[in-house]
Amino acid sequence: MHEMSLAGGVLRVVEEAAARERFARVRHLRLEAGALAGVEVRALRFALEAIAPGTCLEDAEIEIHEAPGQAWCLRCAQAVAIASRSDACPRCGGYQLQPTGGTELKVRDLVVLDA
Repeated sequence: MHEMSLAGGVLRVVEEAAARERFARVRHLRLEAGALAGVEVRALRFALEAIAPGTCLEDAEIEIHEAPGQAWCLRCAQAVAIASRSDACPRCGGYQLQPTGGTELKVRDLVVLDA
């Protein structure tokens, strides 16, 4: 399950922010996982909750927003919404799509408690 390694990466980003900004705990963590990022949101949430004890994420509320996938269709020269990388263009039915959004996993913001 690669979501466990993703959760470890999120934890590293948060711990680096904690060291830099001098906060002790995270009360609320808000992530964005794009529809085209290849992330199973339920598995990521489980992995984050599994690694949280003993870290600054312990007892944090975790919110994961699923951003829609976006692509540019080379055939009809239009920006379109897609749910997966294997989708056809909803306008022309072609498969010449270049993903332009919804491919990221981002830490959007943190609500923290002082040290």
